[in-house]
Amino acid sequence: MNFDINTEKLGDDAYVISLSGEVDLYTAPEFKQQLLEVVGQGGKSVLVDLTNTTFIDSTTLGVLVGGVKRLRPNGGQLTLVCNDRNITKIFEITGLDKVFPIYETRAEAVANLGSPDGAQA
Repeated sequence: MNFDINTEKLGDDAYVISLSGEVDLYTAPEFKQQLLEVVGQGGKSVLVDLTNTTFIDSTTLGVLVGGVKRLRPNGGQLTLVCNDRNITKIFEITGLDKVFPIYETRAEAVANLGSPDGAQA
């Protein structure tokens, strides 16, 4: 099973969680734990980079939605980077493209971190 997760702090309350490989029922709990740690450390702007992700399932979607629910009450935002059409299609089909701002490049997402024009549910 190929999966890797890497977290980096961009600023006081901004973090990037980069996921590589398959994020599914077996690997999503590790992603969830990392996301909760970032929020627990005061993360408000969380960027989840799916650039090197090859597969996501409904468990992954649940972790992302849970992250939004934890961040929004404190004025936080969860943003995604994804340039894989097969994965972005999942967000469109489920309507989650209206919940998360989704950018094609990390540079574009970082430039818009914390901006109020992100998608709202």
